[in-house]
Amino acid sequence: MKDSLFCINNTLNAGGKVLDLSSPLVMGILNSTPDSFFNGSRASTEGEWLKTAASMLADGADILDIGGYSTRPGAEDITLQEELQRVVPCIKVIKREFPEAVISVDTFRSSVVRQALDAGASIVNDISGGNLDEDMYEMVARYGAAYILMHMKGTPQNMVQHARYEDILVEILNYFQKRLFELRALGVADVLVDVGFGFAKTREQNFFLLKNLRIFKMLDCPLLVGLSRKSLIYKTLEIEPVAALNGTSVLNTMALLNGASILRVHDVKEAVQTAKLVSAMN
Repeated sequence: MKDSLFCINNTLNAGGKVLDLSSPLVMGILNSTPDSFFNGSRASTEGEWLKTAASMLADGADILDIGGYSTRPGAEDITLQEELQRVVPCIKVIKREFPEAVISVDTFRSSVVRQALDAGASIVNDISGGNLDEDMYEMVARYGAAYILMHMKGTPQNMVQHARYEDILVEILNYFQKRLFELRALGVADVLVDVGFGFAKTREQNFFLLKNLRIFKMLDCPLLVGLSRKSLIYKTLEIEPVAALNGTSVLNTMALLNGASILRVHDVKEAVQTAKLVSAMN
């Protein structure tokens, strides 16, 4: 494994647009939901979608991640139709106004993936790693979409109960290796890996994974990290999510130093600044 801070000569093909990963990228979170844990990322009307997208793109977001299903611990399950109604119109509106925007759809349902990709998305961000929909991998392969492979056990409703591991690094590495083999066999070429901070992990396990993040570089996939305003920050600091921006920047810095290629964040401007400073040091 090369001893390098970021992926060298690495790219991501997002619907024909090639993103250069030799320097870290920033993915802005746009939640078309009423119940995401951080209300600053919520948007539910066309005006709110466009305002949020315009602000994130102006601040330097390389990718917009649009989701309609809250995946916070204990989140309420919603129907397929409700998720489609939240996600697909949002993608269409943003692509109409910002045709060059690279859009990721945050979903674990292949039916949502199909309609989202038809609407203009080019990346699939699947928190379940294909575990919650047996048709997910084939759908991604059919469209030639880029795929974010995340680690999680259980579902958003019960994942807290599954934060038990004999050797967390070995178990997550094995999880990724198995699924990467399946994806490659189907011809999925562009895969990013996300260890899933906060998904079926305790606070201590999250910090341990962050400290050892570079180990996952052996998978030869770019690493996406989503730490933004999560409970390991605000519970450790004994604050509310609204006050967790500084802590987010600190942990994002650690993630970049440990090999992250993409930061998934609520606060784009600050993440872009963090990435620029770490890159300058490198």
